[in-house]
Amino acid sequence: MAKDFRATTLERAIGRQLAGWRDERDLSLTEAGQRVGFSSAKLSMMENAVQCSRPVDIMALGFVYKVPTPEWQAVVLRAQYAERARTHGSNKELNFDPAADFANLVSDATVLRAFTTDLVPAVFQVPGYTNAVMQDNDPVRTAQLAMVREAWAARLSDKDPLAVQAVFPDSLLRLVIGGPRVMRAQLLHLMEISEHPTASVLVVPLAAGAYPAMGSPFTLLGFPHRQHNDVAYLETVIKGEYVEDQAVTERLAQRFAELQKIALGPGESLERIAEAAAEL
Repeated sequence: MAKDFRATTLERAIGRQLAGWRDERDLSLTEAGQRVGFSSAKLSMMENAVQCSRPVDIMALGFVYKVPTPEWQAVVLRAQYAERARTHGSNKELNFDPAADFANLVSDATVLRAFTTDLVPAVFQVPGYTNAVMQDNDPVRTAQLAMVREAWAARLSDKDPLAVQAVFPDSLLRLVIGGPRVMRAQLLHLMEISEHPTASVLVVPLAAGAYPAMGSPFTLLGFPHRQHNDVAYLETVIKGEYVEDQAVTERLAQRFAELQKIALGPGESLERIAEAAAEL
C-alpha cells in the first residue's frame, strides 16, 4: 500500500458497501477473509478505505458473498472509475450522489465545521424545521436531511463524539421558517445544543458588515484516518458536491477560522438566540 494513498469520498463509499455486504451475511473479518482468500487485515483496510479496493477483489467478494450480479457489477464500475480518476484526474461523476452520501461522512468524521447563511445547519435542524424548508414536496431530500441529523445525534454518546462547530449570521435567527411555533422550537434546540461540550454555536452580528465567505455556505469535515483528507460539502438547489482538493479545503478552514474570530462569543451568541426566541 502506498504511503501517500488518500481515499476519495467515492472510495470510502465503496468501502462501506463492502462492509455492508459482509455484515448482511453475519461474517467476521476472519471468516470472510478465509472464504475469499484475503487476510483479515487486507479486508479491513478495504472496508475502511485505507487502501484502494481493486475491481478484481470486489468481484471476488461479490462472488463469495453471493451478491446479485447487477449490484456487484455497479460497485466494480465505481472502483474502475475511482482508479481512472486517481490516474487521470477525471472529475466526471459516476452515479454517486454526495447529498445522499453526506450522512455517512457525518458518521465517520471527528469534526464538522458548518457555515450557513440562511438555514440552520442540517445536523441541528429539528424535524418541523426541515419539513418546512422542504415544504413537503421533496420527500427524498427530507429523508436525507433527517439521516444527517440522526447521524450526529447517534454520535453524542460515542466514546469519541463528533465535534460540531457552527457559525451563521444573526439574520438567520429572524427568518421565521415553519411559523412561530416551529421556529421557536428550533431556536430553543439551538440553545440546548450550544451548552453541549462537543458543540459550538456562534452568531455573526449585523454590525460585522461584510464578512469572509459571505453568501457562500459550506461544511468542512475532518476524519481520524491519516489517509482520509478533509472534505468540503457544498450544496445548491440542484445538487450536493464534495470538494476534496487539499488546497481548497485548507482555504475554507482558514475562512472558517476568520468567521469564528468576527462572530460573537459563545455567551453572547446564546443571548442573541434567546432574544430571537423571545420575540416569537
